[in-house]
Order: sequence, then C-alpha cells, then structure tokens
Amino acid sequence: MNQTNNTKIETITGGVAKDERGQIRFVNAFDMTRIKRFYIIENSTTHVFRGWRGHRTEQRWFYVLSGVFYIYIVKIDDWENTSQELPVTKFIRGMDDQQVLCVPAGYATAFRALEEDSALLVFADHGIENAKNDDFVWPADYFLKCN
Repeated sequence: MNQTNNTKIETITGGVAKDERGQIRFVNAFDMTRIKRFYIIENSTTHVFRGWRGHRTEQRWFYVLSGVFYIYIVKIDDWENTSQELPVTKFIRGMDDQQVLCVPAGYATAFRALEEDSALLVFADHGIENAKNDDFVWPADYFLKCN
C-alpha cells in the first residue's frame, strides 16, 4: 500500500500470534518511515467526546491499544469557513481488530471510548513544532450530522 500521497481514509490490517507464552499483536504492513512522533489518547470516561481537531498538512494513523473507540472523521471543505453540514464517517475500532486507520491530511477527527480504560495510539508525520501552524479546532457539537 502506498502511504506517501494518500488522499483517502484507509485501513491496514495486522494480526496476532498466540502461543503458551502469550501473544504478539502486529501490523507488519504499516510503513512507519514518515512517522515523526506519537501520542496516546485515554479519555477519562466513556462519556467524553474528544474533538474536533483537524490538520491541513499533517497525516495521522490510529491504532487501538486497549478497549474500543468510536472514531469520527470529516473531510474539511474550507479551513476558514468550514461547513457544519459536512458528512461525518464513524468507525468502530477495538484492540481485537488489529488495524491501523490511516487518515490523510485535510481531515478532522473526534473520539469517544466505548469501554473504560480504552487507549488509542496516534502516529503523526509532522513534529510538534508544526502544531501551531496546522491545528484547527471546532466545538464538539460543530458537525451537526455527527451522532
């Protein structure tokens, strides 16, 4: 899979190897050569809706470490005057899915944990110094079609 000029949301599937010693979860097809940093999101409760945050130039990849998340994604039409009527795509991803969700630049995301103690690992292709120039935030209820 070419992750260099990705303009659409994609999923990279991994797997799990289990034996008497335990298990190893993996996503071997995930090319991490562009990764500059990572962080982990852990909402305080399942009632917290974290978002909306968008990036014009930064691409991000999401992997559930524990639990289950709703991951909401919207393609931004205009960064200065963003429509509230944009279609929102909702994914449900859990640790058992063994998948990396690839979200290219140009999208905004939001999250809600469906289980207590859920953790979401996020990879980004820009360093933190880029954040002040590429960080767009909308209120949690901004995109009206998001349920």
